[in-house]
Amino acid sequence: MHNVKIITKDLYWVGANDRRIALFESVYPVPNGISYNSYLLLDDKTVLFDTIDKSVNHQFFENIEYVLNGKNLDYLVINHMEPDHCAEIESITKKYPQVKIVCNTKTQTMINQFFNFELPENQWQIVKEGDTLKTGNHNLTFVFAPMVHWPEVMVTYDTTDKILFSADAFGSFGAIDGNIFADEVDFDHRYMDEARRYYTNIVGKYGMQVQTLLKKAANIEIKMICPLHGYVWRKDLEVFIDKYNKWSNYEPEIKSVLIAYSSVYGNTQNAAEILAGKLAQLGIKDIKMYDVSVTHPSYIVADIFKYSHIVFASTTYNMGIFVNMENLLHDVTAHNLQNRKIAIIENGSWACCCGNQMTEIISKWKNTEIIGNNVQLKSSVKSNTRNELEILAQEITKTM
Repeated sequence: MHNVKIITKDLYWVGANDRRIALFESVYPVPNGISYNSYLLLDDKTVLFDTIDKSVNHQFFENIEYVLNGKNLDYLVINHMEPDHCAEIESITKKYPQVKIVCNTKTQTMINQFFNFELPENQWQIVKEGDTLKTGNHNLTFVFAPMVHWPEVMVTYDTTDKILFSADAFGSFGAIDGNIFADEVDFDHRYMDEARRYYTNIVGKYGMQVQTLLKKAANIEIKMICPLHGYVWRKDLEVFIDKYNKWSNYEPEIKSVLIAYSSVYGNTQNAAEILAGKLAQLGIKDIKMYDVSVTHPSYIVADIFKYSHIVFASTTYNMGIFVNMENLLHDVTAHNLQNRKIAIIENGSWACCCGNQMTEIISKWKNTEIIGNNVQLKSSVKSNTRNELEILAQEITKTM
């Protein structure tokens, strides 16, 4: 049975939720599921914006059939070719054999890579930056957004209703719980953390490209944002856009300290706990701590983007960085983190050498300062270590 949501008088959400998925892209935990958004415009010409993941195709086609109500599908606009949004392109062409595919040349190349079907040349409408498509009352303009977060990505702007179909930009982890609009839920408390985790892990590497898209978007009037994951925005758009501006500029949202530690027998954790306590005594609020062996790195990466100061505390393991800490550091590097202040704690019973290796990785991060000297433990915290941790807490506080 169909499950359609009305966006405007002639625009419908025809996507679906996947609440059984455990890992998005086989990497990121999604305990609250994920939504795959697709939109169908009923104008003189009917337009479908993107498809969905194959896992929810049955619901998707029931929704389309209900909205079309016997009409033909005239256009399929493809903003993004990732399989969670394009899995049903071939099925659409078979069900609606006269449909025209609207895409750019890079997208067409990827379609041929993913699929084996063929269309007559007159059923391809290849667009360039700024091209338009008149569908009746609506006029669609295509704006290229390469590397947000694939090279073929474009967004579509409806100049009539001022709607931006934003591809993977402005999306979020989490299924849609009945309501479709962000203003119908307590987004800030229920979903903002998942929106940040989605952005930082999926798009975070491409801050410069996101900034280019935001500058393009600043020149048009946007009354609604329809992303491919998560809720539709029709109010307070500036709040979410401001978040994207900060995230893509690698600006911390809060001035506080996140401590990420790895600890085999509890001694490195003890050092991290002592440092957190001393920072609190000095007036630092909203300190966050993570055991990197317990929490999935996607959550830690998201909060590292949020915090201004990061402390990495690791035991030495096989003459190197403890494996989960090393993985986290490489993950942060891959997501292009910048503009942070970092402190390091290292532990080793017979060879304390992970600090220099951590420093070597962190030194690749742009505009990033390492605060003070590495605090070094020999197996466990002693009185001299407590003194060094107190000094480090003071040095961190001075830079807040």
